[in-house]
Order: sequence, then structure tokens, then C-alpha cells
Amino acid sequence: MVKRLSKYVCQQCGFESTGWLGKCPNCGSWNSLVETVTQVQNRDNKVRRGGATKPIRLGEVEKKKFERVSTGIGELDRVLGGGLVPGQVVLVAGEPGIGKSTLLLQAADQINKSDTRSKVLYVSGEESAEQIALRAERLDVKVKVSSKQEIYLLAETDVDEVINQLENLSDKGLLIVDSIQTMATEDLTGVSGSVGQVRECAARIVQAVKRLEVPTFIVGHVTKEGTIAGPRVLEHLVDTVLWFEGSRSERLRIVRTVKNRFGPTDETGVFEMGEKGLQESKNPSSLFLAEQRQGTISGSVITCLMEGTRPILVEVQALVVPSQLAMPRRVASGIDFAKLQLLVAVLTRRLGLPLGTHDVFVNIAGGIRIDEPAVDLAIVVAIASAFYDKPLPKNTVVFGEVGLLGEVRPIRFMEKRAKESKRLGFEVIIGPGQVKVASEAVKSIR
Repeated sequence: MVKRLSKYVCQQCGFESTGWLGKCPNCGSWNSLVETVTQVQNRDNKVRRGGATKPIRLGEVEKKKFERVSTGIGELDRVLGGGLVPGQVVLVAGEPGIGKSTLLLQAADQINKSDTRSKVLYVSGEESAEQIALRAERLDVKVKVSSKQEIYLLAETDVDEVINQLENLSDKGLLIVDSIQTMATEDLTGVSGSVGQVRECAARIVQAVKRLEVPTFIVGHVTKEGTIAGPRVLEHLVDTVLWFEGSRSERLRIVRTVKNRFGPTDETGVFEMGEKGLQESKNPSSLFLAEQRQGTISGSVITCLMEGTRPILVEVQALVVPSQLAMPRRVASGIDFAKLQLLVAVLTRRLGLPLGTHDVFVNIAGGIRIDEPAVDLAIVVAIASAFYDKPLPKNTVVFGEVGLLGEVRPIRFMEKRAKESKRLGFEVIIGPGQVKVASEAVKSIR
């Protein structure tokens, strides 16, 4: 017989206590004691395991071939590395209302359509079955009893009952848990969403689905700081972490792979939020180049960034106006503020632009955020264009990294960027292969 007990363990030093303490008496850290489940076996029931596990040579390990299961959504398969692996646990994190539940319900519908023998168990601790059914109807998910639909809904927050229902379900094809912060176990006294509950519930779900070889999606909330709510160990327990980005006021949604044990970690999926849910974007550049202003308005520059292995063309907008303040303003939207300050300093020192008396505003159209250095040269050219109030020649694309000395440095995937730019009609390319310093790029607009 196995007895389940709980104790409080300090996450900093490992100190154990039978009750909760605000301050660890061993290391002095505050709010570091987390309730943890322990199992104690009776002496009569202990099984000797001596010699049960032996080390084996790496070359003797049996290699199992696994067949990926397509989600029926190309962009989601892209970030997963080609589809789901049996027993794979995927954590989908993002802000509330961004579209996590919508995407997973659409994926459940597509998986069920491709294989009607595989049943999908959708567990919700936030919504009732009626609310999910209404959302499914809006997304055109077949909910009629007469159809071959095999999506089962379970409104439950007890993780042990969820695992029990999963084990009793025949032909298990997919498990969706929405969300892990609502799950709890009676073996712990903490409320759902606490560090101890989140860690224990996630561990039990992972252990069960690995044993049953059922691919699983787990929805995770984020805190106001932008991190996944719960312990950091949650990200280590799962096989894949997908990060949902976007603004509820914009139609663009981007899914990034943060961690993936079964595929690459540099892929992204692009979606558009519509009345019928999330739609795949086959040509993401069209989202950011809907209105072509280059060649007619100053401060508009087209650049090519890499989202994973996919080139996407976006518009960089800049505005430079005389400042009425003692300290001129620098406003950045879609790029790092420190990056804008650095490039303004390069323009002032290396190109001689008197920006010390001007306010500088830079925006990336479409709501996307850019972190790669390949956009540096486009920002420099856009600011110079806005300062001189002269537009860049039409059908021109600009990309390249700019150093503190004003030099233009090479970037990765230059050929792929150029090929995508020419495919979309941008014949004139200004980059590391055409210019050596940023001042040469600025000459094209003077």
C-alpha cells in the first residue's frame, strides 16, 4: 500500500518542513517553500530493484521509428516540426484572449476529420461544455450527434479524474487540457494555480500520456510580466513549448517554437484571426504590405526579416520632427528602444545628421516585433528619409546590420531574402552586397 503525504520544500536550498513557512529558516529566502507530494511505501510492500536497471552502450539502444500525426493545420505542423509525435506533450502559452483555445479546438476538429477512429478528449477547467459547444459552432466544428465527430468534452478540474477518464477512453488520439492552472489534486492542500499544484498536476499528466502514448496539448497562462504562470519546471517537463504572440486589437497571430525535443526551435507559424477562427497565412508578407507607400511618402522603407527559415517582408516607418523639448523624444514600436537609441547615435556621429534637436519615431507596420539585427540598415534609411523628407525609390528593399562604426555587416540568409524580395517585385536591393557603409545607403535618397 502506498501512502501519499505532502511536505513543503524550499526551492532555493532544499530545506523540508511539514508546514508552510513564509521565510526559509535555512537560507532565509521568502515565499520559497512549495508543497510537494511524497510517496511512502509500507516496509512489507517494498520491492527490491537491485539489478533492474543496467547501463547499456549507446550503439545498442533500440531506435524506435515514430510516425507523426498531422494536426491538419499547416502552420501548426510547421512549428511542431511536421506534426505530433505519440506521447508528445506541447505547452501552448500566451496572453488571455489571444486565440489559444480557438486554435486547439480547430486542431481537434482537423485531427478527427483525418482519422474518425481517433477520439479527442478536450478537458476544460475554465468553460462549461455548453460554452465550448457554442464556440465550436462559431468555428464550424461539427457538433451534431448524427455526424462522425469524436470530440469528447470534459469539464473537470481534478487531474486524477481527468487521467482516469483518459484511460477509460478507447482509441485515444489527442488530449487537450485547458488550462493547467485550473487543474488540482486532492493530495495537495494548495489551491489550483499554486506552484505546487501546477507542478504536480503537470507531472501526473505527462507521466500518464507518455505511458499511453497520447499526444497532448496543455494550455498555459502568462503573468503580467510576460512569463508562463507557475514554476519554471513546467517548461522542463513538457517536450515542446509554443508561444502565442499578437494583439487582440490586431488580426495577426504568430506562434513561435521556444522549445522542441522533436523538431527545430526556430520556426514560426503565421495566422489571421477572423470570424471563423484562426486562418493560415500562406503569404505572410501580404499582411504587412497591404498598402504600398514606398516611393511616394518619406520615411517608408521595406525590409526582409527571417521568421525561423521563412523570409517575410515588412514596412519600417519613421517620422522625424523638430523637438519642442529640452530632451528630444525617441519612440520605438516593434523594435527595441535601446536599438533605436544606438542607431540614432550612429546617424548623428557617422552620417552627420543633427538629430539632437529632433524627435524620432519608428514603427514596424502590422504589429509585428523585430529582434534580429538585419533590420538595422532599414531603420537607418527610414530615419534619414524622414529627416530629408525624400522618399526611397519605389520597389526597393533594404536589409543589413549596422555597426557602431557605421559599417554594414553581413547577415544570414542573404540569398533567401533577396530571392523572396524579387519574387514580390522588389528589384532594387540595398544590403551588405551593395553597400559597405550606411552612408552609401543614405545617398540613394539624397
